[in-house]
Amino acid sequence: MFNRVMKGRYSVLFAFIITFLLVSFLVRTGLLIVSIPKVGFSLTDVFHLYLLGFVYDIGVALFLTVFYSLYLLFLPERWNNSLGNKIITYIFIFLLLLISFFSFFAELTFWQEFESRFNFIAVDYLIYTYEVIHNINESYPLPILIGGVLLLVSVVLFLFSRKQLFKYSFQSFMSFKSRLIVSGSLFGLMMLYVLFVNNTAAESGANRYSNELSKAGIYSFFAAFKNNELNYNDFYPLIPADQAYELIKKEVQGGGGFVGAGHTIKRNVVGKGTLYKPNVIMITVESLSADFMKHFGNTQNLMPVLDSLADSNLLFTNMLATGTRTVRGMEALTLSIPPTPGNSIVRRAHNENLTTIGDIFKNAGYSRTFYYGGDGYFDNMNEYFGSNGFDITDRGRNIKMGDSYLTKRTLIQDKQVHFENAWGISDEDLFDAVIRGSDQAYKTGKPFYNFVMTTSNHRPFTFPGGRISITEGSREAAVRYTDYAIGRFLKQLAEKPWYKNTVVIIVADHCASSAGKNEIDISKYHIPCIVLNLPGKNKQVIDKLCSQIDLYPTLFKLFGWSYQSNLFGQDVLDSSYSPRAVFGTYQKLAYLKNDSLVILGPQQKAETFLYHKAENEQVPHSLPRSITDKAIAYYQTAYDLFKIGGLHQ
Repeated sequence: MFNRVMKGRYSVLFAFIITFLLVSFLVRTGLLIVSIPKVGFSLTDVFHLYLLGFVYDIGVALFLTVFYSLYLLFLPERWNNSLGNKIITYIFIFLLLLISFFSFFAELTFWQEFESRFNFIAVDYLIYTYEVIHNINESYPLPILIGGVLLLVSVVLFLFSRKQLFKYSFQSFMSFKSRLIVSGSLFGLMMLYVLFVNNTAAESGANRYSNELSKAGIYSFFAAFKNNELNYNDFYPLIPADQAYELIKKEVQGGGGFVGAGHTIKRNVVGKGTLYKPNVIMITVESLSADFMKHFGNTQNLMPVLDSLADSNLLFTNMLATGTRTVRGMEALTLSIPPTPGNSIVRRAHNENLTTIGDIFKNAGYSRTFYYGGDGYFDNMNEYFGSNGFDITDRGRNIKMGDSYLTKRTLIQDKQVHFENAWGISDEDLFDAVIRGSDQAYKTGKPFYNFVMTTSNHRPFTFPGGRISITEGSREAAVRYTDYAIGRFLKQLAEKPWYKNTVVIIVADHCASSAGKNEIDISKYHIPCIVLNLPGKNKQVIDKLCSQIDLYPTLFKLFGWSYQSNLFGQDVLDSSYSPRAVFGTYQKLAYLKNDSLVILGPQQKAETFLYHKAENEQVPHSLPRSITDKAIAYYQTAYDLFKIGGLHQ
């Protein structure tokens, strides 16, 4: 039977499956080799990742070949050796090989960037084809790589022909009953994968790298596509809603009391001290890990400007980002809310007219503008900021997208751009646009709040020449250039008549990499945050553990503001503040209270650890129920408030 199958109608199909499994094995081995220097693998880890990886690879091969298998089942015997069947067969196999080799190439580049198999980021990237395609073209020798993929496909087709596999397929005789057994078995096995083999089975181990290597790229891609947004109430541990809200109210209580009873955190915050209403410019720096700075152990002198600023201004030394993507940082810095599973609120439906940080500035009499060096259509940025009252200044290639909701949109013109790559204009050009806009805002007599999002510290890491001594193309060079651009920007600001009354915030959206031994590696969420030109706060260090969501509640306290708050963030300088941070991935949600760590996951999982910061180790440990309940309360109420409209105006 085996000989009849391998030298019969199904010979090419099974040869493809074997080829796919072999190449996938080689890719997995290559990724394992490059990962060994970063984390230790036990023999159990290696056995686990190859065994489970083989299971997933078979599943991918079955999914890829299902249509060809059904075609072979129903192809009449008299047409088997026809020209039409030969053309269709060659097209089928060519496409299958092309898709497979292209996906393997894509996996290697994706791993280089994220040290992960395909996840929801890969799904999102398919939507934004302009940025992604141009980024790939600028980052890699695309003609060579495409040519290499086509060459590999041609080599495999040649080997198939050399082994007479096509001849066996075209000239064989196989009864419908025999074909039904083969195709039916393959289809039935594929359905077992659909019904019972979940991608989360690869995430059971403690070694995150081993878990990721166990996966298959295409299988992970479709799993991420299916789970791009998760219902917290269906998949995560819950406590009674009244208890959850009571716990959060105790966490965030302000001096003015809560507005209304029940499921709300809306409250009045009463300011103390001298009222201060400066202009505020927040520079949200793309992928700025704390460990790029000398203050946090870097020895490469990548950020002399920021290190100098950190010596003489208000510095947060123990702040954690809430997530691993720009939209997560935006969510935290505009809504002051913990990350909820799946997509960021920035990218979700019904995210308009929220009670954002910008809303507090509006009520204080400020104009508000979002500045972005790329096209704000990307990641739904313009839709989100525009529908929440911000004016928009961006590069704006897709100006037809969503103009109806914008209060005002200013496009950065070609003549104002001196350098541009796939993700947007250089940070220098962006900062020039901020200065032009701030000058105009100053003339109106109203204070202004600017949310600035940079792009230069992003692959392909290119920027204007002659600025720094490091050659473009590396992360280190991009970080050094961003530091240079910020220094240039601050020198220009110092010459403006409105600068004396302007506070500048420099904060990261997320770290440069989130990959580590653990699925949630806490050290990969550590970001810098510096507040400049704040009267009376020179050379002050805030070393308490805190989150991005705490930035503005702390700042508003320093401004002496009274306002109505719907924010989960807290004033870190308040004597009642108890250090904690909230952060996560699109599936896992973490809560760190001093050294107690709770990680919530699908299937109502709540894992508890002790976190040893010096070694960056998470040791499984039983924690008091009160800590676990507090972790659940943060995420349960955040999800609930967004879904029921409790975050809306």
